[in-house]
Amino acid sequence: MATVYDISTDKLIKKVSTDLKENLKFERPEWTLFVKTSSHRERRPDNTDWWYSRSASVLRRIYIDGPVGVQRLRTYYGGLKHRGSKPEEFRRGSGKIIRTILQQFEKIGFIEKDKSGRKITKKGRSYLDKIASDIK
Repeated sequence: MATVYDISTDKLIKKVSTDLKENLKFERPEWTLFVKTSSHRERRPDNTDWWYSRSASVLRRIYIDGPVGVQRLRTYYGGLKHRGSKPEEFRRGSGKIIRTILQQFEKIGFIEKDKSGRKITKKGRSYLDKIASDIK
């Protein structure tokens, strides 16, 4: 049986994001059409379905990194801000986006709160492993 570690990241995120959109009816808030994903970005994402791919990426990240908090995920999704002639500085990703995604996954039952962060449940682990087996 294949797991998340055996599959290419791009294929897994693409498959999980389409499944979240079509089968699980994962809700995309209305404000996602107008926001940037981080303060280091200059414009909003071109892809209108970026919410689902970010959600799939967050779920995979929780699967791999164990109990993680919002701050660690913000650091993972951050980047360098261009400041003209001054040196670039690192900026963290948007916390609102990550918190909303985590709350939706908690509603579905894929992740749960732990004292050291959020961790994936058996239901979430089997969901990702099943999709990884389908890809393999």
